[in-house]
Amino acid sequence: MEEATTEGVNVKVESFYVDLNSIPEEDYYVFAYLVKIKNISQRTVKLLRRHWIITDSNGEINDVKGEGVVGEQPILKPGDEYQYNSGSHLKSPMGTMQGSYIMTNTEGIEFEVNIPCFTLAVPGIIN
Repeated sequence: MEEATTEGVNVKVESFYVDLNSIPEEDYYVFAYLVKIKNISQRTVKLLRRHWIITDSNGEINDVKGEGVVGEQPILKPGDEYQYNSGSHLKSPMGTMQGSYIMTNTEGIEFEVNIPCFTLAVPGIIN
């Protein structure tokens, strides 16, 4: 599990290979990931937008931006934790994901929270 803390918001991410949905002979590899976001600051925060940079081992980069996460814009009071599952697919058996969330605090000030870089890999591909 990878972890980063920015502006009092802690983000942990863990990825999993989804063998059942992958088709390696067609260069289609599916990965799921679990994200845990915890507000360790003294202010209430709201997640507004996400930005992902997904890179496969062929060097192909997919830049994904959107509102909220999994259709939600969670509000986290001090001490609150929010978690969600999502997924991505690659054209290679290994890659990385990283990015950021744009959040706002109770004063309406937007700030960026880093999502740590984590590896997407078919089990056994990395020794």
